[in-house]
Amino acid sequence: MHKIKVFSIEKEIKDEFETISKNYEKMISRYAKFEHIVCFNKKIVQAQKNDIAIAKKSYSEVYRDKIKNYSICLDESGKIYDSIGFSNIFEKENEINFFIGGAYGFEGNFLKQCNEVVSLSKLTFSHKIAKIVLLEQIYRALSIVNKHPYHK
Repeated sequence: MHKIKVFSIEKEIKDEFETISKNYEKMISRYAKFEHIVCFNKKIVQAQKNDIAIAKKSYSEVYRDKIKNYSICLDESGKIYDSIGFSNIFEKENEINFFIGGAYGFEGNFLKQCNEVVSLSKLTFSHKIAKIVLLEQIYRALSIVNKHPYHK
């Protein structure tokens, strides 16, 4: 069984986006042990008020000890996959950590520490939409790997 963790820097707010996310998390749990970890603290809040570079550094610091297993960072500079290509990652790797950056993205050094950098689209999404798109694609990839008809 796959082990998948999604790390995100966001304020936890109960809204319709959270409901959709929880639904995808439940579906993913059919095929994988899934965990969503929110990494948000006062240091990040303060850093985001001061400077972009400081904000990016605060994101790296909160994630630094979490880069384990096969680590994938979401960034606009990353590789764009189709769904079949994305599912190939799940064919090769059983334990995958995904990292969603804060408002200002990631430091270059953090990106280099990850096994892979992936872009969800050339479009820019709000943090909540990006998380939902990622969760849907994780579920789709696991459906493909497990020969479930969801992908069709």
